[in-house]
Amino acid sequence: MIIINDLHLAKELIQFPSVTPTDAGIMKFLEKKLKLIGFKTKILVFKDKKSKPVKNIYAKLGTQKPNFCYAGHLDVVPPGNIKDWSSHPFKPKIKNGKLIGRGASDMKTSVASFIAAVSRFVSKNKKFKGSISLLITGDEEGIAINGTKKVVDYLKKKKEKINFCLVGEPTNPSRMGQMIKIGRRGSITGYLSIFGKMGHVAYNHKAINPSTCIVEILKNLKQLKLDNGSKNFQPSNLEITKINIDNSADNVIPRDAYATFNIRFNDRYSSDKLKKKINSYTRKICKKYKCKFKIEYMVSGESFITKPNKITFMIKNIIKKNTKVNPKLSTSGGTSDARFIRKISPCIEFGMVGDSMHQVNENIKLKDLKTLTKIHEEILENYFL
Repeated sequence: MIIINDLHLAKELIQFPSVTPTDAGIMKFLEKKLKLIGFKTKILVFKDKKSKPVKNIYAKLGTQKPNFCYAGHLDVVPPGNIKDWSSHPFKPKIKNGKLIGRGASDMKTSVASFIAAVSRFVSKNKKFKGSISLLITGDEEGIAINGTKKVVDYLKKKKEKINFCLVGEPTNPSRMGQMIKIGRRGSITGYLSIFGKMGHVAYNHKAINPSTCIVEILKNLKQLKLDNGSKNFQPSNLEITKINIDNSADNVIPRDAYATFNIRFNDRYSSDKLKKKINSYTRKICKKYKCKFKIEYMVSGESFITKPNKITFMIKNIIKKNTKVNPKLSTSGGTSDARFIRKISPCIEFGMVGDSMHQVNENIKLKDLKTLTKIHEEILENYFL
């Protein structure tokens, strides 16, 4: 049995340029580390015809019940222009009490912290009653097709029981201890196509301009007030993310117009209900302008909430004790892999401070890493002992 140093492991993980969906050898490296602690590991590779293969790990220490699972991801977003960084994004550097590197906040340090905490806990409690598992993916920052979603399906088939799961996303806006995520809004993306009739701009009566139609549709969708929020969620919102008319001539009315929009929705809606609402609005306006339309949808997840229980409040109290901050139970922010895990286990999220995630010079405070590891160790002690 060895004890893992959280900072050392975090620096090692950051050195891998594991930009989604590239593995860069990081899963094999992590597997070796986990085996040193006593984990039995399995690297799971998933792929399909439309996407590149992704490596994931499910590791387990112990065989008894209950099974406490830690979930996270080792893939990162691209670093952007490396010249904009104060140091190379994949050569971690410590400066002014901070660890700088791509994945420092989101979320390689969080993975390192939990593994370090497990090594400490197991070194003191070799015969604890229960099991600890890790579900680590390489496909969270991307399309999330071959990552946690398929690992969860694999666990279902294997009848693997997880009793509680903690996802290590950077939940704290600006200070350690501020926020625990207990749920998330749903996410649906709409790909809108409007079809008119091409023609000369001087003879517009002989054409049907799809741009006129799509502008009114998008205006109506953007002004559409979906709701005022609910007890546990902020209001649903729709954002238009792309508008495109592929037309190389200035004197030609185009045939087609395209747009993309995304809706983050709370528990007042399901994705099916939203599809019907959007289609109804679009159909009315297209009829007015004599255009045809098509909308393809991609649902990333429905809204969900994990009802706080005694474990949630136990974790909340440990965070408060170690940070002197009373964490808020929240459902704010974007999507995470918790949307898949919650189908097989109660699931909450807590991790690093996220104010620099996805940015140039992404970083975390070294003192926050120490605090997080201590929090994780105390969570395991309170959960199992």
